[in-house]
Amino acid sequence: MEHLNRKIIAFFLTCIVLFAGSSFTADMHFCCDKLVDLAVLGKAKPCDEKIERQEERPSKECSLATQECCSSQSFVKSIDENLKNAQLELGADTFVFLQTFFHTYINLFEGLDTNIVPFRDYHPPWIERDILVLHETFLI
Repeated sequence: MEHLNRKIIAFFLTCIVLFAGSSFTADMHFCCDKLVDLAVLGKAKPCDEKIERQEERPSKECSLATQECCSSQSFVKSIDENLKNAQLELGADTFVFLQTFFHTYINLFEGLDTNIVPFRDYHPPWIERDILVLHETFLI
């Protein structure tokens, strides 16, 4: 279950980074303070087609026939400048440092496959008699 939760969190974090690193424009067209058309990647269509179909109203209320009530707005979400200009510049000294760091880090774990036991070849002395039993001294 924990593995699934990590995958879900990683997916959402990836989507957030993708959204933060991209730019888009949303164009909206309003008539009579009502949203008529919304276009995310293109231009919103004005309500010219609907004007022809609607009959002329003599009153001064807002309608599709009056062009004063119509307005277009755009929302631009631009790329964050910090993310856009991020570059990796490797100089000679940085390259030498990274090369020695990786070389020492990889060689750090070489030779640890065998266990080093310092008393592996040690043989205890041979006891002819058990001294503790002979003197009847027992640790309790």
